[in-house]
Amino acid sequence: MNALALAVLLEIFIPFISIKLHCYPRFTTLSMRATTTTTTTTTAPHRARIHSSRGRTRRCRATAARGTTNKTPIVILPGLGNESGDYDELVSLLRDRGHVVGVADVKRYDWLRNAAGAVKREYWAGNLKPRPTVDWYLERVATAVRGVVGSGEGEKVTLVAHSAGGWLARVYIDDFDGDRDVGALVTLGSPMKPTPKGVAGVVDQTRGILDFVEANCRKTSELAPIKVTCVAGTYKRGSDSVSDGVQEFICGLGYKQVCGDANVDGDGITPIDAALMEGARHIVLDGVYHTPLGADSEKRKWYGSPEILDAWASVALE
Repeated sequence: MNALALAVLLEIFIPFISIKLHCYPRFTTLSMRATTTTTTTTTAPHRARIHSSRGRTRRCRATAARGTTNKTPIVILPGLGNESGDYDELVSLLRDRGHVVGVADVKRYDWLRNAAGAVKREYWAGNLKPRPTVDWYLERVATAVRGVVGSGEGEKVTLVAHSAGGWLARVYIDDFDGDRDVGALVTLGSPMKPTPKGVAGVVDQTRGILDFVEANCRKTSELAPIKVTCVAGTYKRGSDSVSDGVQEFICGLGYKQVCGDANVDGDGITPIDAALMEGARHIVLDGVYHTPLGADSEKRKWYGSPEILDAWASVALE
């Protein structure tokens, strides 16, 4: 295997290695800080800190409201390393709420397509553009949108974008949608800000794509009337010292690569601050894990777990 191929494979599979480390059974004794309304149960409704674009904050108790069939249709955008089937439970829960739901058709091996970007000089220079490298993904989103548009109340679709799906959604809205079908964007643990420059030990894992998105895609105010809601989680605080705990240290390593600082709160993959797009409505959920991979119904609930979904959907989808 030559050096180029090895670099490409590492770029693709490092996120999987990180997820596996988070999921390893030895590290599953976790503190579910502020995740419930009592100290004796993990089934009580979660609370969300909700921030408007004007900076006001209020507390909101989620309810398990269920709709009929007149809700806005939804398309789910999978995150990096995820595939459509990872979201089956989330799809079912959203349909129970009365939404028509589609998912961009992505298989795990499809992410290998991104390796095409590594043959470009821009990749190694760190100024890679998203297109045409991710066109395969954007085309899958377009197909899913066509499958649900017009099926619910009004003519617009809500994109529910997980992880890297958040910044991919920004590219999709500007380059594929043209303000035609998308009425709202909800991001779940998505890195929405570029990696800071000049921080020792930090390498931009998007190879410049997030810089391009931030510089060239419309900001929240420019997307109006499209409504943008960013949801973040506080599953684990990171650390730059292994003496604070192995899992804290592992999370800190990942957080630093995203925001430049290991000692911050995040969902195990994405730090809170990196997940909150300026000007959007912000929902911060305590004790929420990043991905459905390795999630469970007790100690590691992710954004699509039933009570977590209620906490953000009752605000972002109503």
